[in-house]
Amino acid sequence: MADALRYAGQALAYAAFAVVIGYFSTSPAYRYLAPDQGLLRLSFKHPGKVKADCRKRTAEELAKLQPQFRTEMDCPRERSPVHVRVELDDRLLYDASFPPAGLSRDGASSGYRRLPIEAGTHKLRVQVNDDVRVQGFNHERSAEVEVRPGQVVLIDFVADQGGVII
Repeated sequence: MADALRYAGQALAYAAFAVVIGYFSTSPAYRYLAPDQGLLRLSFKHPGKVKADCRKRTAEELAKLQPQFRTEMDCPRERSPVHVRVELDDRLLYDASFPPAGLSRDGASSGYRRLPIEAGTHKLRVQVNDDVRVQGFNHERSAEVEVRPGQVVLIDFVADQGGVII
């Protein structure tokens, strides 16, 4: 009799736990966006241009180096940060610079940002600079986008496909 009560109590505890888990898996409902909003999602991974050009070492510099390090050209590894600016309907929505990854700052810059916007027709302008030696922005794309409630508009950067992709 004691074993039956113990098993019944254990089954009741498991059932209560399952009910709690079931309730919290669906309630309270989470809303990602307001009912009248869409989302601009900026997401990219892009290595900026190398910060400086290679230079030729002088004979004195080569003589100071150990034999295994005597290469004629000195090429820095550090890359430029990627600067992104997003304008919506001729007003600034987002402006940030993404540093390169890695200890030597020679990796790709990664960027991710969620920007909720009102649903409707908008003029979108995205500017990207991936070279610190260039003043202003060296990649740009403008588009008119129709954003429905709940719709996600992706902004990406792929250099091989023309730069900014909306």
